[in-house]
Amino acid sequence: MAKIAFILLCHKNPDAVIRQAERLTATGDYVAIHFDARAPAEAFARIRDALKDRPGVTFATKRVKCGWGEWSLVRASLNGLEAAVEAFPRATHFYMLSGDCAAVKSADYAHAFLDRADVDHIESFDFLASDWIKTGLKRERLIYRHVFNERTQKRLFYAMMNLQRRLKLERRVPSDIQVMIGSQWWCLRRRTVEAVLDFIKTRPDVVRFFRTTWIPDETFFQTLVRHLVPDREIVSRSLTFKMFSDYGMPVTFYNDQYDLLISQDYLFARKISPEARGLEERLGALWMSGHKDFTVSQEGPRLYAFLTGRGRIGRRFGTRFWERESTLGPDRELFMLVCKKWHVAKRMLHAAEDRLQVRGVEYLFDEATCPVPHLGGIERTLEKRNRHRRALLRMLFDYYDTDRLMICLDPANIDLMRDFMSDRANARILELQCVFDDQYLVGHARRVGLATERTPDEVIQRMLPTLRHEFADQSVRIREAEFQHHWRLREDRGPGENAAVLSDYFNVDAETGYALAETPYLFAD
Repeated sequence: MAKIAFILLCHKNPDAVIRQAERLTATGDYVAIHFDARAPAEAFARIRDALKDRPGVTFATKRVKCGWGEWSLVRASLNGLEAAVEAFPRATHFYMLSGDCAAVKSADYAHAFLDRADVDHIESFDFLASDWIKTGLKRERLIYRHVFNERTQKRLFYAMMNLQRRLKLERRVPSDIQVMIGSQWWCLRRRTVEAVLDFIKTRPDVVRFFRTTWIPDETFFQTLVRHLVPDREIVSRSLTFKMFSDYGMPVTFYNDQYDLLISQDYLFARKISPEARGLEERLGALWMSGHKDFTVSQEGPRLYAFLTGRGRIGRRFGTRFWERESTLGPDRELFMLVCKKWHVAKRMLHAAEDRLQVRGVEYLFDEATCPVPHLGGIERTLEKRNRHRRALLRMLFDYYDTDRLMICLDPANIDLMRDFMSDRANARILELQCVFDDQYLVGHARRVGLATERTPDEVIQRMLPTLRHEFADQSVRIREAEFQHHWRLREDRGPGENAAVLSDYFNVDAETGYALAETPYLFAD
């Protein structure tokens, strides 16, 4: 059975380090601790005193002063590995953790997971060919020597790099290795770790190269493992769940995110907030619980983006200069059917097409597969349709040779409504307000990727109020826009009331309005 030696890199909060080491070793696993040499000596002394007699705990023989993006992080990792390999001969796997990590599965689950396949788990992508690096330096990380820290010595860092660029002092990667890149949070088998430690003893040229690369903790182990281990024995993924905000900063998890974390298909997660003691205790108890039956899914990043993005709603697209003076046409009528339940708006659109002989187009600004005639390429993608929205509608009016056109819109598209309502054309909005029960909300969450069939019920139940509020907020935003020509059709009203609304909206007689209000299964899910 797998026995894990955790390489724990930490630099603060000694009490949390002690608790983490105690929990991880309580299940028969091991911990090798490297505590940053920049941290206060009394903090490290507290850790040593608390854990010196605890079985399964050892310390890196030499502490290193660590700096973000520097070789020192790799050196600290190697020191921890060397100590663990020597102290724990029965360890089968070596797992890199930080002091901000916590288990999101039980030890029994983790051991069984590692026993299922004889592989290493480490992100390992081609450095130059992959898009793992989203922004910032890429090739420059390797071809120039970096001895200053970009975060703390920015002027010196860029001055030295620019000097090397001017003098054409580019260096070559060692000829027999292919540089790879990935997360520093990996889990390697014992024979892989031993092969890496043996390799660096015989290849000081490779070590010298990585010592002066920038952010080598994302390339050193990733490159050496791929160099030493057959591809079939490498799973290019981390077993530690992590997310980044839209500012590129690591997401921090808090007490109310327990259910989200344990439902992800990972063994550990980072970063756990130091203030989230309740979450820390629950995850610690989970690690020692012996629980093996977990429902796992992969909706975490989507759910996080949805729950945190509610306060950042702004203009989706600004008005382009070629559209500012354009118009749909003062003699044209645009009927907007606005509804969150797309099938409801589509039923109304087709019923109106049949009875009023008005051409309709479904969710052309929301649904990529919406049938749109060929208009020279402007219709090919949702991005193009939204960017050239007025031009697109003018072309549709012309294509169908009509002065009356209906379209469906999602309530979230209030910017499009504002744009069309400000046009000189006769534009009007019919908002179809539906009742959203829990079953529909769960289905919506699954359709848009916020949840899957395997998402725990606890996560879904916490999501439902947010979804319900989101839908209500979209309706409020439309109302607060105070559009002059705005009608509301409500599911909880009778056909008589809705018929009067439809007659007024479409400017038709009462009989036609009543027929539209009684469209079969109009609001049915």
